[in-house]
Amino acid sequence: MTQPVSERSLGPAPRPDWGGLVGSPHAIFDPEKVRADIDAAARAAPTRAEIRAAAMPVLRAAYAAGRATIAAEISARPREAARSIHDYAWLTDQVVIIAIGLAARWLHPKPNPTASERITALAVGGYGRAEMAPFSDVDLLFVTPYKQTAWGESLIESLLYCLWDLRLKVGHAVRTVDDCLRLARSDVTIRTSLLEHRYLWGDEALSRTVGDRLWNEVFKNSGPEFVEMKLAERAERHRRQGSSRYLLEPNVKESKGGLRDLQTLFWIAKYLNRAVRPGDLVRMGVFTPAEYRVFADAEDFLWMTRVHLHLLSGRAIEQLTFDTQVEIAATLGYHATAGQRAVERFMQDYFTNAKHVGDLTRIFLAALEAQHVKSRPTLGQAFRNVFSFGRDAAAQGYRLRHGRLDLADYDAFLEKPINILKLFQEEHVTGIPIHPDALRLVTANLHLIDDDLRASPEANRLFLDLLLSHSNPEGALRLMNEVGVLGAFIPEFGRVVAMMQFNMYHHYTVDEHIIQTISTLSKIERGELIEALPITTEILEKGVNRRVIYAALLLHDIGKGSGRDHSTVGAEIAQTVCPRLGLDEEETELVVWLVKHHLLMSDVAQKRDLNEPRTVRDFAKAVQSATRLKLLTVLTVCDIMGVGPGIWNNWKAMLLRGLYHDTLVHLSGGGQALGRPEREAAAKEAMAAALGGWPEDRLRAETARHYPPYWIGFDTRTHAIFANLVRKLPKGEPAIHFELDFERDATQACFAMADHPGIFARLAGALALAGANVVDARTYTSTDGIATAAFWIQDLEGKPYERSRLTRLRASVARTLKGEIRTREALRDRDRIKRRERDFIVPTRIRFDNLGSDIYTIIEVETRDRPGLLYDLARTLTANNVSIASAIIATYGKQVIDVFYVKDLFGLKLHAESRRRALETRLRAAISAIDGEMR
Repeated sequence: MTQPVSERSLGPAPRPDWGGLVGSPHAIFDPEKVRADIDAAARAAPTRAEIRAAAMPVLRAAYAAGRATIAAEISARPREAARSIHDYAWLTDQVVIIAIGLAARWLHPKPNPTASERITALAVGGYGRAEMAPFSDVDLLFVTPYKQTAWGESLIESLLYCLWDLRLKVGHAVRTVDDCLRLARSDVTIRTSLLEHRYLWGDEALSRTVGDRLWNEVFKNSGPEFVEMKLAERAERHRRQGSSRYLLEPNVKESKGGLRDLQTLFWIAKYLNRAVRPGDLVRMGVFTPAEYRVFADAEDFLWMTRVHLHLLSGRAIEQLTFDTQVEIAATLGYHATAGQRAVERFMQDYFTNAKHVGDLTRIFLAALEAQHVKSRPTLGQAFRNVFSFGRDAAAQGYRLRHGRLDLADYDAFLEKPINILKLFQEEHVTGIPIHPDALRLVTANLHLIDDDLRASPEANRLFLDLLLSHSNPEGALRLMNEVGVLGAFIPEFGRVVAMMQFNMYHHYTVDEHIIQTISTLSKIERGELIEALPITTEILEKGVNRRVIYAALLLHDIGKGSGRDHSTVGAEIAQTVCPRLGLDEEETELVVWLVKHHLLMSDVAQKRDLNEPRTVRDFAKAVQSATRLKLLTVLTVCDIMGVGPGIWNNWKAMLLRGLYHDTLVHLSGGGQALGRPEREAAAKEAMAAALGGWPEDRLRAETARHYPPYWIGFDTRTHAIFANLVRKLPKGEPAIHFELDFERDATQACFAMADHPGIFARLAGALALAGANVVDARTYTSTDGIATAAFWIQDLEGKPYERSRLTRLRASVARTLKGEIRTREALRDRDRIKRRERDFIVPTRIRFDNLGSDIYTIIEVETRDRPGLLYDLARTLTANNVSIASAIIATYGKQVIDVFYVKDLFGLKLHAESRRRALETRLRAAISAIDGEMR
């Protein structure tokens, strides 16, 4: 039987102001009982080598029981989960201390350690702060007075094996006191970690030495340096995370407006003033009591979210993905309303708290500037422009303080609520940032923005002037939004602040998306996007009504979340808001029309065949005037570009450009001059010119082979490709040609082969198996029975295939067309819904349109996207004796709209209602059969 040495230290006791979720820390873990049980197990071990194996089951069971106790309390009170960070830290403390005790008393007993064998264990980082999410890292620092000894190495190694046995993720370092100081001076991350060190076990005197020397030799008199390093670190972290606090899948810990931003404020406060807890920020005069309540509420909300995220994921996951958002919203008891899903309401609260973090950061940084521990902003030209136009600063009520725009008399400022708008205009004109104290005053007095101010012509003129500024108004609008002024002045806008759109298409909240679109318009106006957007730039250069287009962008999505069609609701809001802003009746009518139809051009361009003459004719009829067309084009481009990075591409640009030009010609009277016969004749002449080396008889034969739709459906380059493919068509095999189509930002795949039923579906399946996304397709059969099909495809990243990948792509497609691969079986494994996508509600809608084309029925299928969808839909249409002439595929995140231009086997439209109903049933069955397997 083995015997222990005496315990050196039992570590820190729980604070008397216990803030954990579980009523008593000993209800989580009873250290005295666990220690006694471990001692009993160790004494019973036959040899020292078997002690750890005998003791660990006791510790493992107690640790598991403690975690279960905490989880049960969280489940019972999910909204209070933030308090559990203290429970998890307390539990981890006890486990670490007992594990070290096991190593020191039983595994490596040292009754009388030498001076060099003194050692102390410190908790550092977030663990040192005694705040832990369920799967946070356990960061430990072992400090020795001198170089590490063999006994110390053995002790730490045994401890680590014990903690790893418990599946804890442990970060550890062993350093001397001098090492700690040297590394703290050179590495800001280590310095921050040491700032929050906390004694756990061992030599307390050594722990005090570390703390005293850090404060006296490193932290003291280095405040400004630390502040600048932490703010630079924060800026770089924001850059890595996307630089916006309104990204729809935020990192709760690292994103802008996340926990790390709040912790940075406290680190700086602790470094400069030895703050012990966040509440000390009030004592220091940084925050008012009301502002600290906002700090505490934001911190609680973010910790609550992070705790549930860890528990839901079963590991340390920090990104709030779409699937976890849904589950956490349900756990927290959020409910849907008529206009918002439960998850959207939860995320609106999340982004509101992230916005509050930004407000608090701004206030805190101003306090640092006042204490001269943070660099003031560099004003440059703005300083020379301040109080320009010959105005006297004092007369206008402004002054400069710490390089920022402040108010000379706060009481006088509040006497006239319009001064709030004037303050933001002054900041925008001069370029001098507003002092956070002035912003605090505004935030605390938003109630002054009442109906009288909203109805004031002068106030609305000020706002409209700022919106129409030739200097990008993005910064001013975003600041007004974050402070709450924008939503107070336009309450309809306030309703969409921090509102998320639960889909994989939009990257930003509604309010941030609107500001992004206005910023894009301003950039186009200033010629910054002329290469990417030559047509839109030209429209603006020639002149449009700026009041109309800016107001339309401000209001275009303002109707979201209402439970009704947001375009209709937005138009109703515009009818009220525009006159208030000072727009006349004609301008208001234009804005109302633009808001109501702001999706029209995008829908027509991406969901209809632009080679079909009826498409342009009907669109022109809806638009009615060149003025509306130009404004709608600008609005559409800005709207798409404001969705998020990577959404705008050459494909969309080509579609919108083509629709704009063709519609403008039609509205100008040119639409009647070039009907189908004229376009067909022109296409034949253009192809003959492109095939200049062909004999005359071959050219006549080629032009005679095709029916009229072929000549309108393809451009001259494609006509020439097919002419050459058919000329060399191998017997019994398809001729295949792949070519980069730079104008469309896609790869064009052309196929020529003997026609047979289902050819479109076979080709779609072959391309899907090769991993290609089809964005456009059309197929025609010639008089001699040769099918000519063209597909425009992109890779999984939405880009054309690189030349180096075309050979492999061709081989994969050829194998499928030869029947070497059974398409449906091969696609089955790919048709799986990813976990993060499963909660997106994408209802299936199928529409038939016999009016949108002169000769085809248009079938529009809206549903969830998946790799084999186009193949399944095309196969179903073929099986029901429907011939596909062309298909257009528009994708919006995980929503796809596949549009087919079809005829029956007699070349007629699908006129019979009974047949359309039967076909819809079969299309739905084809979708739902695979969707059921996907789940």
